[in-house]
Amino acid sequence: MTKVTSSNSSSTPTMSKVLSKDGTAIAYDRVGRGPALILVGGAFSYRAFPGLVELTELLSQHFTVFNYDRRGRGDSGDSASYAVEREIEDIEALIREAGGSASVWGLSSGAVLALKAAAHGLPIGRLALYEPPFMVGEQGHRPPADHRERLEELVAAGRRGEAAKYFMSKVFGVPGVFVAVMRLLPMWSRLKAVANTLPYDAAVMGDYSLPVEQMASVAVPTLVIAGEKSPVVLRQAAREVAGVVPNARHRALEGQNHNVSMKALAPVLVDYFKP
Repeated sequence: MTKVTSSNSSSTPTMSKVLSKDGTAIAYDRVGRGPALILVGGAFSYRAFPGLVELTELLSQHFTVFNYDRRGRGDSGDSASYAVEREIEDIEALIREAGGSASVWGLSSGAVLALKAAAHGLPIGRLALYEPPFMVGEQGHRPPADHRERLEELVAAGRRGEAAKYFMSKVFGVPGVFVAVMRLLPMWSRLKAVANTLPYDAAVMGDYSLPVEQMASVAVPTLVIAGEKSPVVLRQAAREVAGVVPNARHRALEGQNHNVSMKALAPVLVDYFKP
């Protein structure tokens, strides 16, 4: 592990880097005291993203929180070629850094990555997922079959803004008017900064169908959370994941949607993860 900064205060982020199996340096902040808890962000998320910073602060009163940059984002490195297995190895390196076991929370495609890590047999104590975005049932948007290839083309051409727009509108089904408004907001520059990793999220999700056999192999106690105001397809996906994972239960979060309030989410996670 390469220490970048250090602090004697358990409430102050300490940015460090750990080497993954392929030699890629993964940056993380370690905050708080107590059982280890790793946060896995979704598409566009990175450790300095306001929501993850807020959740880290709220949870650090009860846990040692590892808030990390997924590869290719923020201060983490990247490799010449991508595979989902490399991201699972990144989580494995963080678990090793945490002492050999940890609980894991994942958001959106990060929730699916966390599920895949658990299915891979990583030493995860408990797992909590917020709205893994599988496209189930007959309702809801379906991404184009070639969406990963299209994202890769846009990123390779240096068109990160267009990649972000394509992901939101064509892959996730966000109405065009909302995407147009977002492009005028200050946060758009943050989204573009990590748009190069959108093909990675596409790889994690595959064709967005529920991988029943893989999910059925997850032996970790799992909590699957969905917002009561989220689209039907996301709420149904959460229920189906909870029904497929053997030791899982479902929780609906009142008044929330996919852009969850961390203040509303944190007490649920504290109650679930506390020994």
